[in-house]
Amino acid sequence: MRLVDVCGFYSPDGGGIRTYVEQKLRLAERLGQDITILAPGAADATAEISPSARVMTIASPRFPLDRKYFSFTDQQAVHRALDFLQPDVVEASSPWNSANYVAAWPRATPRSLVMHSEPLSAHAYRWFERIAEPPAVDRAFDWFWQRLRRYGRVFDTVIVANSSLAQRLSAGGVGNIATVPMGVEPGVFSPSRRDEALRRRLLAMCSLGPEATLLLCAGRLATEKRVPMLVEAATIAGRTRPIGLVIFGEGRAHREVLRAIAGNPHVRLLQPVRERAQFATILASADALLHGCEAETFGMIAAEADASGIPLVAPDIGGASDFVRDTALGFTPADTSDVVRAILELPAGAREALAPRSPRSMEEHFRDLYRIYAGLGSNVHTVAA
Repeated sequence: MRLVDVCGFYSPDGGGIRTYVEQKLRLAERLGQDITILAPGAADATAEISPSARVMTIASPRFPLDRKYFSFTDQQAVHRALDFLQPDVVEASSPWNSANYVAAWPRATPRSLVMHSEPLSAHAYRWFERIAEPPAVDRAFDWFWQRLRRYGRVFDTVIVANSSLAQRLSAGGVGNIATVPMGVEPGVFSPSRRDEALRRRLLAMCSLGPEATLLLCAGRLATEKRVPMLVEAATIAGRTRPIGLVIFGEGRAHREVLRAIAGNPHVRLLQPVRERAQFATILASADALLHGCEAETFGMIAAEADASGIPLVAPDIGGASDFVRDTALGFTPADTSDVVRAILELPAGAREALAPRSPRSMEEHFRDLYRIYAGLGSNVHTVAA
């Protein structure tokens, strides 16, 4: 199968989507697929990853809110690239311009919308959370729900990676929903990587001894990740018993995170660790992962924590909620006091690894995804602009 992923938010310096794309490209040949990532970039270019995988960029302006990214603005350029590539299936990877461009491509080719982002939870609900509940926000943003319902009609399938989002979209009248959970890199994340000496060093960085509880937070520092709220909650919980929080991340909310830390010696902000085996060792050596975002479409870091045998303290809705093993560790989104309560539900000090579960791999994710795509051949249609 020749697959083209029209990926509006891919960047070599990006976060979760970059990780997903890299794994997709790496597995292309093994799974017998020919994959092109079609992304906006600084110039028209093609980078061959393997005989079966490549990244093709279309010269585009930078995305104004994050200069690491570029933004599609030329529908005809995207259509020319699709005409040249002649895919058997074409994906759109966000419900914005890339989805509109793919929907408007006048060819009888099956197409899929992969919901790598969920803007209502990530933005609209958060913007109005102090004055309106989500149902009221949904009514105010009915134009966006109309957009999603249209995508459910004109795309052959709408792929989501968590049960919470699938239920919300279906309840909102979006059709053709298919839930395909993602997974982790096989052989990388494991409880066996736990390193007590490393745990002690991380706690020492937080001016704490080994009797303290070590929390870890990792990922892009963006507003919707609510890292300042996690810092505040860990600080408050630390007044009851010794708790250290180490944050690995970078992003546009960097200053807000530093302001929240405000010199607290028990909280440290460090650069991301990009070497996967090293990060897997760090993750397995923590006592829990602290996660604040209820807008995750899957929650890759949550899956990695689960595979590493550490508990997850996270919102009780959204992609990460699928990995909260103990309901007491799930908290009400955006509720700092409930985050504090959940943190204090953790046992004090070091902990033993959770009972192992066989983590789902990204290879399993892509095999399931491509089986769905293979079944679309009898359902091709030309989509009107």
